Amino acid sequence: MSMQFEPFGSSRRELDRLSSQLLSGTRVPLTMPMDVWREGETYHVELDLPGVDADNVDVRVERNTLTVSAQRRAEFDPGQPGPGGRQDSGPGQAQVVVAERPQGSFSRQLVLGEGLDTDNVRAEYTNGVLHLIIPVAQAAQPRRIQVGQGGQVGQVGQPPATGSAGGPG
Repeated sequence: MSMQFEPFGSSRRELDRLSSQLLSGTRVPLTMPMDVWREGETYHVELDLPGVDADNVDVRVERNTLTVSAQRRAEFDPGQPGPGGRQDSGPGQAQVVVAERPQGSFSRQLVLGEGLDTDNVRAEYTNGVLHLIIPVAQAAQPRRIQVGQGGQVGQVGQPPATGSAGGPG
């Protein structure tokens, strides 16, 4: 499994994040921190999504690209800035004092190798951590090859070939 390489993606993504942050007045996360490890014939990916409701997490696989998208909304409504960029604090409108926690939409893409079983990816979400289970494809798993003697070669479970190709003659 490999991660997607974008030679100009990181600076473009940073510019998008900063633009969104300036326009909205809230912090937008750059990416989701993750851990990846392999146990036997299965890869595990864990992504941190603190404060994200499970209904706001979307996992998709298209060809060999796995995309995780999430959205985190603030509990308050910052409203529209008033004249001079200041916040109006009318009735029923929150006056934001500090907004440091990341808000908004964000996503992460992983390019999966050809040897992974993208049809059987599973996802579990517990305590703000998304756990993806990605099995290695059956065809990519190691298998034992039987070594025959005297020119007889075959796979495990297959009897050696006997007789001639044309039958009795």
